[in-house]
Amino acid sequence: MKPSSSHPALGIDHGDARIGIAATDDFGILAHPVETIDRARVEPVERIAQLVAQRRIHTLVVGLPVRMDGSEGDSAEKVRAFAAKLQARLPDLPLVFVDETLTTTTAAGKLRAAGKKAKQQKGLIDQAAAVEILNSWMESSL
Repeated sequence: MKPSSSHPALGIDHGDARIGIAATDDFGILAHPVETIDRARVEPVERIAQLVAQRRIHTLVVGLPVRMDGSEGDSAEKVRAFAAKLQARLPDLPLVFVDETLTTTTAAGKLRAAGKKAKQQKGLIDQAAAVEILNSWMESSL
């Protein structure tokens, strides 16, 4: 089986305090958590550029917060501004947006089902949401 030209992909769950990162395998079969970037401690664009190089990433998949009525608000504007910085830093890499509606809710439910209490979820929830973003993108690419 040959790797897809769009994989591995890096999923990004953008937040004001933390950014969740997940990645697919080379074939786009599975997405797994990678890390949570603490924006107060680490410059996120540079850290993502490092991860792209280390993991030989082919595609950036950024979660876009869309309202239930399909419109975009301030959060989506922040994500688009961040994505523009990523695109400027990594101009040769395709960047796609995926509607991230309910990804954090879905991720929290899965973590609860796995026995993680709310307090234990703090460090994992952003990564789990990034996994959900990648899963959504992979399902829409089938």
